[in-house]
Amino acid sequence: MHMKYIFESDRLGFREWTEADKAPFGKMNANEEVMKFFPKLMTQTESDSLVQRINQHFDNNGFGLWAVEVKETNEFIGFIGFLTISFEDFFTPGIEIGWRLDNAFWNKGYATEGAQACLKYGFEILDLSEIYSFTALSNQPSINVMKKIGLKKQDKTFEHPKVEVGSPLREHVLYRMGKDEYKKELGK
Repeated sequence: MHMKYIFESDRLGFREWTEADKAPFGKMNANEEVMKFFPKLMTQTESDSLVQRINQHFDNNGFGLWAVEVKETNEFIGFIGFLTISFEDFFTPGIEIGWRLDNAFWNKGYATEGAQACLKYGFEILDLSEIYSFTALSNQPSINVMKKIGLKKQDKTFEHPKVEVGSPLREHVLYRMGKDEYKKELGK
C-alpha cells in the first residue's frame, strides 16, 4: 500500500487533502456538467471553504470525504467518502456516503469502485451500523452507483432542507445499507 493512502481500491487511492487539490477541485465545482445536480456552481473561494469544512469534519469525526486519485497517474479526480448528515429528517441522525468526480473521469467505474471501497472501510474499519445515500430524483448516474454498490431504495422520498423550495432538485431519493446487509452481500 502506498504510504500516503489511508486505504485503496484496485485503481484508486484515498488520502487526505493537499493544497494542490484546491485548484482542480475548484475547477470541478465550477463545471456545469459536474454540478448539474447541485443547486449552484461554486467560486474558487467557496470551493476552498468546502475543503476547509471537509478537513474540519475529519478532525471532528475521524472520517470524511477523502480526496481520491488514480493510483497509476496520481491524478486527483474528486472525492468519495462519508459525512454526518447535517439536517433533521425521518432517517437522521446518520452517516451519508457521497461522491463528486471530475467529469473527465466519468464512465470508467471509478465512482462504483470507490464507493464499494468506502463501504468496506465504513463497515469493517469504522464499524458504522448503517450508511445512507441520497440525491435529487433526476440524478440517474448517482442512483445507478447506489444500486450497483448494493444500497437499497427506501420507500419514502424527502425534501432536502438545504435545497431551495420549488427547485427541481429539492425532492430526493433515499438509499441505505445496514451492516447486516453488508455482511450478507459479502457472503454471496
